[in-house]
Amino acid sequence: MPAKKRVFISFDYDNDEGAKIMLAGQAKLPDSPFDFQDASVKDHLTGDWKEKVRRRMDNVDVVIVLCGQKTHTAAGVAAELEIAKAKGKPYFLLAAYSDKTCTKPTSAASTDKVYKWTWDNLKTLINGGR
Repeated sequence: MPAKKRVFISFDYDNDEGAKIMLAGQAKLPDSPFDFQDASVKDHLTGDWKEKVRRRMDNVDVVIVLCGQKTHTAAGVAAELEIAKAKGKPYFLLAAYSDKTCTKPTSAASTDKVYKWTWDNLKTLINGGR
């Protein structure tokens, strides 16, 4: 079995924490291709939180941006995605909910697709299939 990818999950702390907890739970499944490293910094505006995020991203292979209904208003998610891009980290956008309209962070490219969250999709996306 290949080494698990280390994943950073960027998400809207105020609105999508439940979805992040479910995603982190999937990392514990026996056939999971990823290991949950770190997530968004809760205290967005204290100290130099962007520097903390940069350091955390040094140790990850892939960044998952969980997209909820208000992700387009989450400045922290937009900043985290910008940091991931600046570091050249592969990333993808994942719809946090199948039954709601999920929005992209403002820093996402117009060509960035929001992928449906299924176990098979997640495994493919983490292994670079996008």
